[in-house]
Amino acid sequence: MGEIRTHWFLRTYLGAPKLLPYLFLAPQLLISGIFFFWPALLAVWQSFLKEDAFGLKTEFVWFENYKEIFHDSNYLNSIFITLIFSISVTLICLISALILAGLVNKIKAGKYIYQTLIICPYAVAPAIAGVLWYFLFSPSIGYIANVLNILGFHWDPSLNGNHALILIILSASWKQISYNFLFYLASLQSIPKSLLEAASIDGATPLRRFIDITIPLISPTTFFLFIMNLIYTFFDTFGIIFTTTQGGPGYSTTNLVYKVYVDGIVNLNLGGSAAQSVILMIFVSLITILHFRFVEKKVHY
Repeated sequence: MGEIRTHWFLRTYLGAPKLLPYLFLAPQLLISGIFFFWPALLAVWQSFLKEDAFGLKTEFVWFENYKEIFHDSNYLNSIFITLIFSISVTLICLISALILAGLVNKIKAGKYIYQTLIICPYAVAPAIAGVLWYFLFSPSIGYIANVLNILGFHWDPSLNGNHALILIILSASWKQISYNFLFYLASLQSIPKSLLEAASIDGATPLRRFIDITIPLISPTTFFLFIMNLIYTFFDTFGIIFTTTQGGPGYSTTNLVYKVYVDGIVNLNLGGSAAQSVILMIFVSLITILHFRFVEKKVHY
């Protein structure tokens, strides 16, 4: 009876049942349009404008903002910092998560305890993660910093740019390893044990089984996590940098997303900040497209 009423309602008020899928899609499309596509279009439009700090005067300058940012040495340096930061965090997260997932997958007693402990950092907000690592490595009160100083290594991320970059890499990696661990653990548990047992009977060593069987079978997961980690390093690490180094010392930890904040919010260069956000969006899109185009072919599904 209920199905008859639903069918009658669709035909009477919606015209035909084929409109039902569009109704289900409408909320998501509406949210994406309001919170993603519309702000993105506004950013593209604003990137062609030159505005004063108070918004009283606006001038259409075509590509002048784009020309200025590529003549800015600090912006070019932020590109270099972003590449180092994103590659380092992605590799650390993938390798560490795979090792942890492999170890937990072999544990029989207390497996869920280890899983819970490893997953916990993912629930920590990026800003909180940055604060935690800042206190650990603070040259005045940080426990790890004091140990390094005792060992003869003078650690000071507030003055040394390399130390500051290492600090944000470690804190960002610690925050993201849990995410990678969840997917790798699920992938390892889905591998048929009969394949590993057959390879073991044939005389394959554990290392050979890992290279020839495990890695190809989890390659779709690795491909997915590689893209997600890149997106994470480009966009979701602002809170970590803001609460630890604030882009310093001397722009040594200012990546692309933090440079957008500095120019737009601190320096009130709205047109230049919008142009940087457009370039950042294009850059991430190109990396994703190239990865799907050339790397996905080597993924075994």
